[in-house]
Amino acid sequence: MTTQTAIAEKLDEIQGAIGITGAEIAQILRTTPETVSRWRVGKSAPRQKSLEHLLLLDWLAVELSELYDTQGARIWLYSHQPMLAGERPVDLISRGKKGADRVLAVINQLKDSAFA
Repeated sequence: MTTQTAIAEKLDEIQGAIGITGAEIAQILRTTPETVSRWRVGKSAPRQKSLEHLLLLDWLAVELSELYDTQGARIWLYSHQPMLAGERPVDLISRGKKGADRVLAVINQLKDSAFA
């Protein structure tokens, strides 16, 4: 499997798990939709920081998909969450690892209470 194929698969997994578009992925990763499109078709590869952010988004998408269906995950991501001091998870994720770690902590709390 080539790196580009792996990137395309990750993008598909994210979109399938949390119901967001390529343009929304670009916004979260603070890049352009054209850049994400080039990654998908193998015309370019993400730089290290973008790759790390993409893989973090993939991890969060997988974790969130254990709690919600695609539409529910999307709604949760774009809604202001009391457990995040009223912030939207998508905004925190777009800020990078620290924000994503806060979101992951809340997802883990929700999973703990859902499966308790």
